[in-house]
Amino acid sequence: MKKLSVLFAAVMMFLTVGVAKAQKVAMMDYEVVLAAMPETKKMTNDLDVFSKTKGDELQKQAEAFQKEVQQYQADAPKLTEAQRTAKEADLQKKQQNLQQIQQTAQNDLAQRRDAAVKPIIDKLNKAVEKVAKANGYDFIIDGSALIYKGGPDATPAVKKELGL
Repeated sequence: MKKLSVLFAAVMMFLTVGVAKAQKVAMMDYEVVLAAMPETKKMTNDLDVFSKTKGDELQKQAEAFQKEVQQYQADAPKLTEAQRTAKEADLQKKQQNLQQIQQTAQNDLAQRRDAAVKPIIDKLNKAVEKVAKANGYDFIIDGSALIYKGGPDATPAVKKELGL
């Protein structure tokens, strides 16, 4: 009975090793390919332009607000208590509005980035899938996560598939 158990364990080990060796694994540098895609470069430029435009608008509004605060500080001694209270409430409301505009701009930028990056990632993933099927790879692993990189590198094949 003991010999049968040992024999069964040995057979299972050989089968497991055989299945593991039958799998074909490759690595690729996902970030390098993604950065090389013209769509990524265009998206980055578009987002930079949008961000700069929004930043410039916010800067102008912040400067106008700062001037208004400085004017209030200069005029404060001449104002009555009621006028100071009203002006301070107005300035606080404007500051909150400025912060809300900044938050909205950040949200808009994030939404634009998410919307722009999805088709790029989908295109890259389809190319990776095509290369994997064409070369018989069971797995393609991102090379940046590996400590030791041995075996086939699918990066050139994926770049070729994308026309890069």
